[in-house]
Amino acid sequence: MAMILYLVIPCFNEEEVLPVTSSIFLEKILDLVDKKVISDKSRILYIDDGSKDHTWQIIQRLAKKDRHFAGIRQTRNRGHQNSLLAGLMEARNKCDITISLDCDGQDDINAVDEMIAAYKDGCDIVYGVRNNRDSDSFFKRSTAETYYKVLRWMGVEVVYNHADYRLISNRALEVLAQYKEVNLYLRGMIPLVGFKSTSVSYERKERRAGKTHYSLKKMLSLALNGITSFSIKPIRIITIFGMSAALLGFIGVVWAVIRHFTGTTVWGWSSIICIMCFMGGMQMLSIGVIGEYIGKIYLETKHRPRYSIMERTGEDYEKTIYTDY
Repeated sequence: MAMILYLVIPCFNEEEVLPVTSSIFLEKILDLVDKKVISDKSRILYIDDGSKDHTWQIIQRLAKKDRHFAGIRQTRNRGHQNSLLAGLMEARNKCDITISLDCDGQDDINAVDEMIAAYKDGCDIVYGVRNNRDSDSFFKRSTAETYYKVLRWMGVEVVYNHADYRLISNRALEVLAQYKEVNLYLRGMIPLVGFKSTSVSYERKERRAGKTHYSLKKMLSLALNGITSFSIKPIRIITIFGMSAALLGFIGVVWAVIRHFTGTTVWGWSSIICIMCFMGGMQMLSIGVIGEYIGKIYLETKHRPRYSIMERTGEDYEKTIYTDY
């Protein structure tokens, strides 16, 4: 019996690109169905992340036009990671495998064939890894590569040059559902699930239409979340710095006492100000890092829903069902 595949595709204000890429996704699904690789029950599941344009109306029209399209709509914008999780959790009871990808057409859809082949070879998780970053600007390329290196140095298990283009089996999704954290960083969570995994390389293309909505602010927020959600190394660095500062302070006290008794004490305004400014800045930075962790603990203890689904569309769905998760 052919497996059921769900393409899970988050969307936020994508009215320009959806009409362009939807035909590409549908063509791939139909091709795999014709080859009997996947079941005709396979679907393209869009997740509208609180869009302000006509994204949801386009998803509804697609679902009415072809049964292979389906969609869920969140009550408001919750961010890419929460939107992606909503789609994965929605699909886990309906399919054998999911493949998550962006709706802008930059992820090479032909890599889906290799992912499915790897799944048939026994891999429950297959990561899509970019073979180069030529389509990125110098700034984005250099900062991204540095970020992956920093994450690894801090002990976070991530796949180099992998974003959110991946295949996940149903049983891996069941384990992922047991992870209840509110601060989501799926690139770090998925490797923790375990199971046999591999990767396939692909070339990331230019965006098919429209403009990216993933601003520098959002990228920085995701990067900070990835570090603080999976590593306590920043706090350990602060501890080491504190011990070093205490040691230097003790040496300074001994030096000051010796200078006092030898009668060679020199009063220096500049040196005092420099030390005060340096120590004050480091203290504020340290308090800020600790505050980030305390803030995360505060949010996690509230156990708020990570997403809220307001509406569903498609042949397999009722029109309006409100769901918190």
